[in-house]
Amino acid sequence: MPQSLARYASLLIILLLIQILICNHIILFGVAMPIIFIYFIMRLPMGLNVKWVLLLSFISGLVIDIFSDTPGVNALSCTIIAILRRPIFKLYTGGDEIFSNVIPSISSLGGVMYAKYVISLTFIYCLLGFSLDYFTLAHLSRMLVKILCSTVLSSALIMGIDGLIWNKHK
Repeated sequence: MPQSLARYASLLIILLLIQILICNHIILFGVAMPIIFIYFIMRLPMGLNVKWVLLLSFISGLVIDIFSDTPGVNALSCTIIAILRRPIFKLYTGGDEIFSNVIPSISSLGGVMYAKYVISLTFIYCLLGFSLDYFTLAHLSRMLVKILCSTVLSSALIMGIDGLIWNKHK
């Protein structure tokens, strides 16, 4: 257990640093922002106590908020996807008890099921984050384009990161 705890702690620190130092300064074509730190929330074991998932999600979102000057937007969005990750996971896996202690990844779920899981949570995060950031319907079309493009880019990056980790451990 201490070895997996150290692995998760290092994953969180690395993802937060990449998000703060690199990804927050990239906006492709003026609409797509890569959001990769939520991979940590998605990767947490399904059997982990909900209190720990909520606490870790809130803290990771709060760290991004502090360094991105977005008061509470990321913390709220991370907390919401932490709440919804288990129901969305059960939606795609059928709610079997077999998956109760699984760590969501391409290797454990398969490509299609994992892609649905990642895209759903990423879309919810982007929808909440950009809606709270804009906080107006004056630029609805631009906001929707940002949500969709950021979801596609972030989901692709998260799938790529998981593929690299899976190939490394294979």
